[in-house]
Amino acid sequence: MATIYEIAQEVGVSPSTVARALRGTGYCSKEKYDKIIAVAKRLNYAPSHAARSLKSKRTNKILFLIPDIYNPFYFGMIKGASDVLDQNGYYTILCHTRGDKGMEKKMLRSLKEGYGDGMIFVSFDFNKENIDAVNACALPVVLTNNYQSLSGNDHFDCVYIDTFEGIYMACKYFISQGFRKIGYIGGDTTVQTGRERFAGFLKAMNEGNVPVNQNFLKEGDFSRDSGEKSMEEMISARSVPEALVVANDLMAIGALKACKKHGLHIPQDVAIIGMDNTDLATCTVPELSSINMKEEDIGRYAAELLMERILKGRKEKRTIRLQPELFLRGSSRREA
Repeated sequence: MATIYEIAQEVGVSPSTVARALRGTGYCSKEKYDKIIAVAKRLNYAPSHAARSLKSKRTNKILFLIPDIYNPFYFGMIKGASDVLDQNGYYTILCHTRGDKGMEKKMLRSLKEGYGDGMIFVSFDFNKENIDAVNACALPVVLTNNYQSLSGNDHFDCVYIDTFEGIYMACKYFISQGFRKIGYIGGDTTVQTGRERFAGFLKAMNEGNVPVNQNFLKEGDFSRDSGEKSMEEMISARSVPEALVVANDLMAIGALKACKKHGLHIPQDVAIIGMDNTDLATCTVPELSSINMKEEDIGRYAAELLMERILKGRKEKRTIRLQPELFLRGSSRREA
């Protein structure tokens, strides 16, 4: 690949003149400009991104960490972020962490080492260890869960959907329809996402004076297989709830599959509400009721917050909270 030095030698000008012509900035006579452009095209010249990055101290890259590349929920988030980043001359490097804390810390080190100008960090669990790593990297990071350090000295932003409120909303709907035997399939309650969603379920049950039956509670890992396995366990134990709140659409679809396999009718035998409101929710029979998690908005706001930090130099922390919405479809009994 040709360099500006080779172009300069062939045209008979200085490398700085070539650089000005190729950038389109500074003075360069029309005659020299035309010769430089012609030689650059003939030699198939392409500007060095590494050289530009060294000079500008920017890579024009954003690292985008997601825990599950198979979950369509993140597709919308990536689209929302990419729409904003594209407009600002940035593009994303997608990093699949599988929810592994070691991989998340490795990606934070990569950010600190200059592989990107900022990061959108999606995780099931933001704990003190990885929050300390985020603050230590000293580059713009946006979390897609809510986290506020006690010190108040955070160097990151947050944009999140209130998943506690989403599960609470789904459970309250079932209670309003007169259901008393209500089950829940959620994620690992030792991590932030699983803990917050289960807390929403418990709050709704307690407020509605509905007893919590431990036989109706199952823990999955947000995959379709874990939702199917959880439902299979309830069916095998003959402990099937009348209504089921599920912490994401993939697990809800797995539960639907298990019900159909055993001849249970939805919603007549088991009414189900999932969470995420992905496109998959409208591909089931019956269509899946779900909590809309506004994933495109999350991605868009996250990218906008990063651009404010990178391009405008904002220093103070910002937190954006989005409100979930319940979309009722055939898998749950609607109000009369």
